[in-house]
Amino acid sequence: MEQEKYILENGTRVVIVPMKSVQTVSVQVLVEAGSKYETKENNGISHFLEHMMFKGTKKRPTTKTIAEEMDNVGGEYNAFTGDEQTGYWVKVPVQHFEKALDVVSDLYLNSKLEQVEIDKERGVILQEAAMYRDTPMRDIWDRFEALLYGDQPAGWNIIGTEENIRTFNRDAFKEYIEKMYLPESTVISIAGNVDKKQALALVEKYFGVKKSDKVKQEKKSVVQSQEKPQFELHYKETEQTHLLMGVRSPDMFSKKRFALALLGVVLGGGMSSRTFLNIRERYGLTYYINSSADTATDTGYLFVSAGVEHEKLEKTIKLILKELKIVSDEKVPEKELHKAKEYFKGKTVMSLESTNSVAAFFGNQELFRKELTSSEELLEKIDAVTVDEVREIAQEIIQNKGLNLAVIGPHKSREEIAKILTF
Repeated sequence: MEQEKYILENGTRVVIVPMKSVQTVSVQVLVEAGSKYETKENNGISHFLEHMMFKGTKKRPTTKTIAEEMDNVGGEYNAFTGDEQTGYWVKVPVQHFEKALDVVSDLYLNSKLEQVEIDKERGVILQEAAMYRDTPMRDIWDRFEALLYGDQPAGWNIIGTEENIRTFNRDAFKEYIEKMYLPESTVISIAGNVDKKQALALVEKYFGVKKSDKVKQEKKSVVQSQEKPQFELHYKETEQTHLLMGVRSPDMFSKKRFALALLGVVLGGGMSSRTFLNIRERYGLTYYINSSADTATDTGYLFVSAGVEHEKLEKTIKLILKELKIVSDEKVPEKELHKAKEYFKGKTVMSLESTNSVAAFFGNQELFRKELTSSEELLEKIDAVTVDEVREIAQEIIQNKGLNLAVIGPHKSREEIAKILTF
């Protein structure tokens, strides 16, 4: 794949990745706006605004109009909000490429944000929040990050507080758009069977119209301070106890991020990984258990997540701690590291068969790193990781002072769990 980057006159960044072997095209509009950019007073506004972008424009006055226009060409569309970005995407058969740009640019630039629709959507979002709280496999992530980062944007729930959800109005959304949805904060990422020159001309037509003299708002840096293990226990009557254990790690700009990614694979990537074989297969303690590394622009952590029988919680915690300790104390054998590399490379290559995934792969790089690394270059960097580098990152991060554990289940006593939370 040959990716190209362009910058429109208004400052909007554009990434185009032609894929001649497919018959579809994906357009993603990525904006540097998420919960890490919010304040206590407007926590949740990024996510709420994402919902409102589908409630109608002057050209397409209702949600039904938008949906029918996409259904008429067999297209797909949706959006998402994270802690550092909001994204809007459309995927269509390639002959409807201009229609995709027309629709997604109209939503992004011209949403009406009618107060009556805002008031209706409050109930939808409150129900979404309730659904997440009722789903321990989802709720555990919010509780873990709140434990990790505390009372600052990185530790707040992306969906926001109930008080804020109930009080946002049209003026708040308009102000947020004017401050955050700037051309220089926006990346248009296109992947599919398109001609680069023609695609760029169409992007200029639909997205080059927005002008702004405002300066992009930078998010506040995350403050991290921890000297001993931290533990969060949320009592809930569940059929299964869910746990998420993690240690702080470098961010996405660290040169150690490739070794970190492979460390996550060794621990819990796939059904022949250490935690899967030694905790699920050997002892039958869990149904799901996995490990990976999560990195953002100024935060990162290596985690192990699992669901266990209530009475097996302490044993599972001890075994996870044991696996983390072993991988820190002992070098990963060359053969096992090779397997981890092949697993990572295989998953990467397979994921990039989808136009949506390719658009996200390159769009996110431009949004966060402002540089593009091809999949081939990425895999070369993975191949270059050594056994010593994996051990070095493991020893650096697998320490008591960076250890965190969140648990959801019908447990009342913290003391027994807290006592064993140490390497």
